[in-house]
Amino acid sequence: MADRDDDDDDYHDYSRHKNEQDDDNHDSSPPFKRFKSANSESSSSSLTASSVRAYLDEHPEFLDSYIQQNVHTTTIEQWLSKRPQKKSSISSSASASTPIDSSNKNNASTSIIKTDDVKRKNSSQTIKQLSSTTVKSMNTLAELNDKRRLLHELTDEVNQNVSKAQILYELSKSISSTVSADGFNLYLVDESGTSIRLFTADNDDEQSACFIPINIGPGHCLAGYVAWSKETVRISDTTLFDITKYPDGLYVKGDKVTAVMAHPIINTSGTLLGAVEFFRIGSTLPFTVEDEELYHSMTRERRLNDFLLAVTKSIFQELVSMDAVMLKIMSYAKKLVNADRASLFIVDSRTKELYARIFDIGREEHDILDSSLVSDKNGLIKKHSSDESACIRFPMDKGIAGYVATTGKTLNIVDAYSDERFNRDIDQRTGYKTKTLLCMPIMIQGHVIGVVQMVNKRNGHFTKSDEESFETFAVYCGLALHHASLYDRIRRSEQKCKVALEVLSYHASCTDEEYERYKISTLPSYIPNLKQFEFSPWSVANDMKPIYVLYMFRDLAASDSSNLNRFDMECLIRFTLTVRKNYRNVPYHNWSHAFSVAHAIYTVIKETQHNFTANQCIALFVACLCHDLDHRGKTNDYMIKSSSTLASIYTTSTMERHHFNQTVTILQTESLNIFKHFSPKEYRQMLDEIRHCILATDLVLFFENRPKLERIVESSQFDWNNKDHMQLMMGLSMTAADLCSSFKQWEVQRSNVSIIMEEFFQQGDDEKRRGIHPQSLMDRSLAHELPKNQVNFISFICLPCYSLIVRVLPETMPMLAGARSNLQRWQELADGHPSSENSTNISTSKEITTSTNTHQPASS
Repeated sequence: MADRDDDDDDYHDYSRHKNEQDDDNHDSSPPFKRFKSANSESSSSSLTASSVRAYLDEHPEFLDSYIQQNVHTTTIEQWLSKRPQKKSSISSSASASTPIDSSNKNNASTSIIKTDDVKRKNSSQTIKQLSSTTVKSMNTLAELNDKRRLLHELTDEVNQNVSKAQILYELSKSISSTVSADGFNLYLVDESGTSIRLFTADNDDEQSACFIPINIGPGHCLAGYVAWSKETVRISDTTLFDITKYPDGLYVKGDKVTAVMAHPIINTSGTLLGAVEFFRIGSTLPFTVEDEELYHSMTRERRLNDFLLAVTKSIFQELVSMDAVMLKIMSYAKKLVNADRASLFIVDSRTKELYARIFDIGREEHDILDSSLVSDKNGLIKKHSSDESACIRFPMDKGIAGYVATTGKTLNIVDAYSDERFNRDIDQRTGYKTKTLLCMPIMIQGHVIGVVQMVNKRNGHFTKSDEESFETFAVYCGLALHHASLYDRIRRSEQKCKVALEVLSYHASCTDEEYERYKISTLPSYIPNLKQFEFSPWSVANDMKPIYVLYMFRDLAASDSSNLNRFDMECLIRFTLTVRKNYRNVPYHNWSHAFSVAHAIYTVIKETQHNFTANQCIALFVACLCHDLDHRGKTNDYMIKSSSTLASIYTTSTMERHHFNQTVTILQTESLNIFKHFSPKEYRQMLDEIRHCILATDLVLFFENRPKLERIVESSQFDWNNKDHMQLMMGLSMTAADLCSSFKQWEVQRSNVSIIMEEFFQQGDDEKRRGIHPQSLMDRSLAHELPKNQVNFISFICLPCYSLIVRVLPETMPMLAGARSNLQRWQELADGHPSSENSTNISTSKEITTSTNTHQPASS
């Protein structure tokens, strides 16, 4: 019965009415048409429900025809869904009465079977009025309506941690509903293997839930015979049992049972698991061949679902290599259709060939699952090499596999040698005789990527059912091969990246010559004025900056006696020189800026009454030293607008996350890992602290975190022992250090502003070339607005930062005082004060002027 679109209902109604009018003019019209014509002169009231029912009783074929032509499938499905559910009186009550011994088995069993509370008289009468064709049609629709739901439920059952007996019980219950049975009895093979026992759902233990054992064999009850013969038995009259095969009839007796269908339960390897009986009570409808086929169909579906679940877990959880996946596919494919051997050929789209590197020689699964093994001339397993000689290749249009690869069609061949497409070269090379073949394409996104070939079914030839099962399996194979191929590519890319990283690490690390030069240098015992906030780190000569870093690091480490022997001086020297080397030659965010920020945090740590731990002090100092590693002289906003690779990797705090990643990359080198003597827990904690500190230099986070800390301080709730408060304070300290040029002497501040503005202008120039409108701060044509921009920068960023840190660490007042002093000078320039006009010339100059006076440390 064809489905109809709802939008076409009017058209179909009109066509049907017109056809009825045409049919009235022919003597060959259906009986109901003649009935309608004969009564057309009668009043509409003469057409009663009784007369219609009487007509349908006399002409059941009309009802069959009418339903098929005029009633939509969904309507029938709704009828079926509204039909009262039949309860399994035997199943539901079997556990309530347990036979004690064979003498009272009949009495106890009789009490098990009871009449349903809901009578089936009305439904039985209705069914009797339908023709056999209609009954089959409705059963088929019921199957289509319920099968998806049932299989979904079965899959859910398989996925749960339930026993085999429970799964079989749920399967039997689902099939019982589908074949319109009133109940079922499930029997499972016991531990002896020679008898079966009745199973109920009241106990999870298969054995303790079982009744008296039933011998497997003829001469007893129906269940024992079915388990012995492994054949399906359908009985339409329970009063006529075959006394030679099952004289005892049903194990669970029931006077009202009228029809029985019994099936053996056998797994894919042919092992008997048990038997199941489906029965109907007080019904004249026997079980049919369709019911039997439906049972086998659902059983196959359940096995296939179970099988595919195992395949999915095995293949996708162990994506080790392409070869490993191919081996698993071959192994599972053999199990699925009970084939003797399997072959998997991969399509080489470049050469238009099919090739196979791994061969199934008929050994056990644990042998075939070694991806480094292939067959030699003697049929033994041997290691394969990467040489092409270990690979069979042939043209894509040759042989049965080639035909399937080029056409995408499945081939099921009963006699391989009688098929002219069969390529005998493989048999000649392996010495194996191919008889039956099932060859199917493996596809992904509509393209054939491989061909699986099943060879020689062990019990006959491959069936249509094998084709259907394997077609579903092939979908999983395609996904597995596709993911394995991607995995191989990713693994190769990782190896390439690893090699590239090693090369870059070599070139990005300090040279032995650099190390030797600083190794022989004597570390000063004291550097005058270094702890003062007014100290200018830009006055330190470039070659002396690493010495100052080592001095400050050693000084901070010495605050905790446990750190005295944890830092290796050679490693510290190499680390410092490597960090210096990994700063780019950009105008402002370079090594000199990193050194100045590291000095600023060193001053805060040394000059204030803080409660940072010794390791937190080290983390702050290292974070400041590395906080702008590999800076490209561009802002986060620019990286996002220009769709840079870094922005695609780090969507927030783009450059800060990159700086931290560069820090970790340096520390991953053994000779540069200054924390290599830390315990794993301490090492992870140190990296967490450094990460937090570096990310805190993103001003976006500063704007988020400053109000939080401000509320805590204003309410006098700040507590150094509170982890959240400590994190906020470390972040604020990083921002204060990063902005250190804003509180230095006016000449130093003005010089640094000139340098950073040149970096901003370069970004603005680049943005203009890319068609991006730059911010006014970075537009070289608006350089005259610099004083006003600096007033805004210090007023809304620097002063709030230093005002807050002073409230927690009062000793940092020089930072706030210096920023206020510089704000006053910039305000004078912004107001156009005559005495400051000459000072603005430096703001647009590309000349970077540094003090010629360098601080010289006192030697030890």
